[in-house]
Amino acid sequence: MAHKDYVARGRSKKQAPPPPKPSLHSLHSLPWLRIVITLSLVAGFSYFLWSIKGTAPEEISKDDASIEQAQNEKKSMPDIPEEEWEFIKSLPEFTVKIEHKEQDVPTVRRLIQCGSFRKKEQAQALKANIAFQGLEAQVRSSKGTSGVWYRVILGPYDSKRLAEKHRHTLQRAKINGCKIWNWNL
Repeated sequence: MAHKDYVARGRSKKQAPPPPKPSLHSLHSLPWLRIVITLSLVAGFSYFLWSIKGTAPEEISKDDASIEQAQNEKKSMPDIPEEEWEFIKSLPEFTVKIEHKEQDVPTVRRLIQCGSFRKKEQAQALKANIAFQGLEAQVRSSKGTSGVWYRVILGPYDSKRLAEKHRHTLQRAKINGCKIWNWNL
């Protein structure tokens, strides 16, 4: 018996079931039913408007006496006194005292580390890219258990805000991976 190659055969195509065919009765009756209902509503509303056409209340005529009385009431009202504002005079003489609280100088200094390399040339290349952004970087060597590492750092910074600003400057220059650490050198 020959072996069948099921992979080469491909998947069987599923046929979508045919959409159900609406009956002839529902196709013809639905639009006509809507038309009949709409026309009957329009005819009923028109009949309602025609039936209430003559039942509007008549306008009440105003007597000349009532008009004269209204004019007399307007004349009898007192004149509005002119308003006097005191704050217009007192504001130029008024002074506001504002207490400025001085911000505490943070005792924690920060640094930005942008890379740590095994080769000094790579660290110097990153330092040059940072210098193109107008920032001054330092390359420091540190000895660990796995050998010598060359760290590229910026700082020290007294405020984290300035460190964040410089980190964003580096990010715009596509120098990513810079971290802000506490200064512990």
